[in-house]
Parts: sequence; C-alpha cells; structure tokens
Amino acid sequence: MSDFVEQCRQEWRRLGVSDPLADEMAADLASDLREAEAEGVSAEELLGSSFFDPRSFAATWAAERGIVPAPAGRASTRARPLALVAFTTLAAITVFVAALLLATGEPQLSLVKTTRPHFMPAPAGSVPPLGPNRSVVHVVHSVSAAAPVEWIFLFLAILALGFAAWLWTSLGRSRPPTAPA
Repeated sequence: MSDFVEQCRQEWRRLGVSDPLADEMAADLASDLREAEAEGVSAEELLGSSFFDPRSFAATWAAERGIVPAPAGRASTRARPLALVAFTTLAAITVFVAALLLATGEPQLSLVKTTRPHFMPAPAGSVPPLGPNRSVVHVVHSVSAAAPVEWIFLFLAILALGFAAWLWTSLGRSRPPTAPA
C-alpha cells in the first residue's frame, strides 16, 4: 500500500472513522491510484495539490461522505468578514454622501414668479424697453429640493451602519471555541 494511502488511513483513525469504513475508503483510494498509474497518470496529477497534504485530503473526503464533520475551511471563515467589510464600507460612504448633500443643500429649487407689467415708459438711463411681450422675473424663495429625500437617505444609511456594527460585535461571539494548535 502506498505511503499516501497509509497516511490517509492514519488520519481517518485519528478522526474516529470506523475501521471497516477506513478500510473501504483506503481500498477505493488505492484502486484509484493503481488505475491512474496504469493509465500513465501520476498520483500527483490525479490528486493535484492534495497529494502533498494527505491529512487534509483524508479529512475532506471523510467529511464529504458524511462520516465526520466538515473541517473549518479558510474560505468559509473569510467570506463572511469580507462581505461584512464591503457592507460596512458601503453604509459609511452612504452616510457621508447623505450628510454632505444635506450640508451643501444641493440641488436648489427656486420658486419664481413672473409678471407682465402694464405698459409704462422706461425712465431715461434705465434698461431699454423690451417691447409689449416683456415680463419681470422675481425670485420668491429658494429651497433645497431634495432635503426630505436626503434626510430619509441619511436615516437609512445610519440604520445600515448600526446594523453593520451589530454584526461586527456578534461575529466575535458567534465563533465556536477552537482547540489550541
């Protein structure tokens, strides 16, 4: 039996896989390795990077068969914080943009009143008469058109940032205890 198969068998024993199941898995693995060798495929080509880590290969295979619990992988532990970092960053940027828009008061909306004055002769030295179709524009009031929307935007962004903070605090509490290495 190959050294790789023997190392896998030792790992299954360490994980508590029953001897009959470990024997069956070792026989399957040995058979696969022999078939690959007969076809001119090396064990390294067949197993890829797992060839260099028989313990990890054995644990993953046993977990995939449902014999032992799945080992904690790096991908699953890093995916959640990465998504949480992205969510927190987006919420913080949204709070900043909403506050900036409220502070600047942009965009502005002006209420304008136009009137057509009665025909009056223009005094000397003033603006020349515009003709019978002239009108006078008076700016009555200038307000921020988006203020209500911006306040809602800011409120929702603050809620999202609070939710992200809550997730960050619960992330530390939700991890199961790990045995020292």
